[in-house]
Amino acid sequence: MRTIEQYVYFRRTETPLNEFVARKNNCRITIILQLIYLVIQPKAHDQMTSVTPLSNQSKFNELTHLKSFKWLLFPIAGVMQTLSLSPFNAWPLGILSITLIMFGLQGATPRKSFLFGWLFGLGLFGTGTSWVYISINQFGNAPAPLAAFLTAIFIAGIALFSAFTFWGYRKLFNQDNRWSVILFPAVWVLGDWFRSWFLTGFPWVYLGYGHIETPLAGWASILGVYGITFICCLSGSAIWYFLSCSTWASKILNKLTKRELTSHHQSSNNKILPKNSNYKILSKNSDNKTPPKNSNNKMLAPSFIGFAVTLWIIGALASNIEWSYVKQSEPISIAAVQGNIPQELKWNRDYRLKSIQIYKTLSAPHWGKDLIIWPETAIPMLYDQAKPIIFQISELAQEKGSTLITGIPYSERNSTTGQTTIHNSILSIGNGENIYHKQKLVPFGEYIPLEDLLRGLIQFFDLPMSSFSAGPTEQHLLKESSRSVSPYICYEIVYPDFVAKNAKDADYLLTISNDSWFGRSIGPLQHLEMVQMRALENARYIVRATNNGISAVISPDGRIQSQSEQFIRTVLTGEVYAMGGRTPFNYTGSAPILLLCLFIIILRRFVSRRL
Repeated sequence: MRTIEQYVYFRRTETPLNEFVARKNNCRITIILQLIYLVIQPKAHDQMTSVTPLSNQSKFNELTHLKSFKWLLFPIAGVMQTLSLSPFNAWPLGILSITLIMFGLQGATPRKSFLFGWLFGLGLFGTGTSWVYISINQFGNAPAPLAAFLTAIFIAGIALFSAFTFWGYRKLFNQDNRWSVILFPAVWVLGDWFRSWFLTGFPWVYLGYGHIETPLAGWASILGVYGITFICCLSGSAIWYFLSCSTWASKILNKLTKRELTSHHQSSNNKILPKNSNYKILSKNSDNKTPPKNSNNKMLAPSFIGFAVTLWIIGALASNIEWSYVKQSEPISIAAVQGNIPQELKWNRDYRLKSIQIYKTLSAPHWGKDLIIWPETAIPMLYDQAKPIIFQISELAQEKGSTLITGIPYSERNSTTGQTTIHNSILSIGNGENIYHKQKLVPFGEYIPLEDLLRGLIQFFDLPMSSFSAGPTEQHLLKESSRSVSPYICYEIVYPDFVAKNAKDADYLLTISNDSWFGRSIGPLQHLEMVQMRALENARYIVRATNNGISAVISPDGRIQSQSEQFIRTVLTGEVYAMGGRTPFNYTGSAPILLLCLFIIILRRFVSRRL
């Protein structure tokens, strides 16, 4: 009786295999089993193809056309990672996606790995950042075909980060062995870090964000989101190595496939191939034994699994560590005002005063609370133009013993050059003081790259208030009464090291945003998940105020204490505390995990040269 290995390999003489398969529909079960086998046991496949007497192995692979299934693994793995994040929260899929990727990359050349990585990126960013289409189409007023075209260009471009990560891994290390278990996570994390800053950066859909409520959450305060991502990748690659080295997995598969093929063979009167077929079955062995496994590999495989499990246990234990403490026993009462101003009316000159009146009306019952927050650019006019309104509100807030923090555009003139710059800013008035100018700007939303070439081409490149300038790197924290507040505007909160650097002297953190750009998509939920991770990394309360949701109060352990509904006009109330103490991540940022990844790569290169 022949095993599945014996049915995988055919020798070509005259008739193309595609014709044979098309003619013989009764071979479909065999082909399905071959697909499964190629995914689960690529090592066995490689060993057997090496002894198959063929003059052109690549043509043989094209004839069997079974490896084409590998190309589907990578976009599927990308979709799996999106499903591991908010709002789906199926975090095990993220780990299993790494296992699939490791199987798919076995034996791949650097060039093919680049294509695999690009396909993975298409799956990940095509689903994880699909909200880009809504931003361009609904709020950029681009026609649907043009919006789809621009979105496709964006996804194809951002997927190149994954492509270069996969290429770099295979270029540096062209062998699949025990080193791959830690090498692939190291290269992956460095690739994520590179994506966080290159060309202003796009630190979105990191694998680690799906673990805010898993045992790995304890690592956030120590190594940050990159550390959690590393452990996720290591867990997935350890599973890959374990399955690759497991004889029992091969035996189970062989039993299943033999049973399936035997049944089919008998039903076909022992004629899986026609008598006059020009294909001959090739076999490395005449018996049913699985490829031999190295004894050292057999010992290492469970060791890697055990190491990964240990990291999960340490994470669970670390979750119980109190990195921060309450500085003041008296809670800080807050009210986050959600105006739900339509994006198409926000910058309309005739609607500006009405927008401000909406916020004043919603805030009226809450004067007397310690802090009232209006979202990003809630005052839709320049600071100089809004001075009378700001003065009036400030007096009212001071009289009631409250601090108002609001988003507002701010212009200033350079006395040397005479040029005027406009900032996306956040202002503290009443019992508070200071102003902060946004440093991390959103391309096309707040500034136009290659402005001289793109400005005016289409309406999307000429959005209102898309000429902001970045603020200086060193700025004062906002003051709320006697407490220090570290502010972040919209996109800034997704940069882990940027947040940690500015949060070191803060009693609590605050972020304002206008998530209208996301529309009714998964974008706001992903954004909120990243805010939760920042709270975990720095062990600080975070207050989040948005124009149309989701506004939230998040505790130092990353849990959401309260949140608002989306797309309604409301006020979210709650309490936070001024916190002291700092987490290891707040001290060091991502440097330790990045240095560890670099050390792993350098060590492996050094060892390989010595050998």
